[in-house]
Amino acid sequence: MPCVEGWGFNAKWTGFRVTDLLNISGLKSGANFVLFTSGDGYSTSLPLDYLRKNNILMAYGINDITLPQDRGFPLQLVAKDKYGYKWAKWITEIEVTDKYNKGYWEARGYSNDAIVGQFPFGL
Repeated sequence: MPCVEGWGFNAKWTGFRVTDLLNISGLKSGANFVLFTSGDGYSTSLPLDYLRKNNILMAYGINDITLPQDRGFPLQLVAKDKYGYKWAKWITEIEVTDKYNKGYWEARGYSNDAIVGQFPFGL
């Protein structure tokens, strides 16, 4: 998980694919974005295509233990190749939409793309 501040860490994540959950729930055509909302009110949005192409996980475990509260229990998004502000913790709600929704940091000028190695501010 790389942070825009220059630090990061590697871990072994245990979880399930976001798209498996969405498919089970009856994903409707026209869906393009997924908005993740955390128990503390934090939110971030990612394109459905990105989630599919990268097999993005909803983690419930880290390094062979149940995800601790400070690490994001009950679920943390593992947003591979994205800056840490896309790795939502404490996820309690998932909404699939046809339009992009600005999350917490994106509404404050951070890029929705959040691609590691690219400038994280602006569209």
